Amino acid sequence: MALQAKDINEQTKWQDLTEGLQIYEPATSRLFETGEWRTQRPVVDYDKCIHCLLCVPYCPDSCITVEDNKKKGLDYDHCKGCGICAAACPFGAITMVEGN
Repeated sequence: MALQAKDINEQTKWQDLTEGLQIYEPATSRLFETGEWRTQRPVVDYDKCIHCLLCVPYCPDSCITVEDNKKKGLDYDHCKGCGICAAACPFGAITMVEGN
C-alpha cells in the first residue's frame, strides 16, 4: 500500500516511501516546503515593478502571488531560486540575491 503524503515526516523510513517517479495522490506539492535548499532568492523592487505579471507564468513552482491583478509577493517556502522570474522581467524589477 502506498504511503499518503500527509503521513510522510522526518520519522518515515525510506523503505516506506513510494518508488521514484510514482505519484499516488494529486495536489501534494503544497504539503512540501521545498525552498529551504535554495542558494539564491528573488527580490522584487516594487518601484520598478509595473505589475505586468509577465513573470507569473514563467515561474515553474507558481511562487509569485497575485491579488487584484497585482503582484503581492513571493512564496519562499516553495521557491527554488532558479532565477527564471528575474530573467523574464523586462523591467529589471526582480533580482537574485545570495542566501536563503
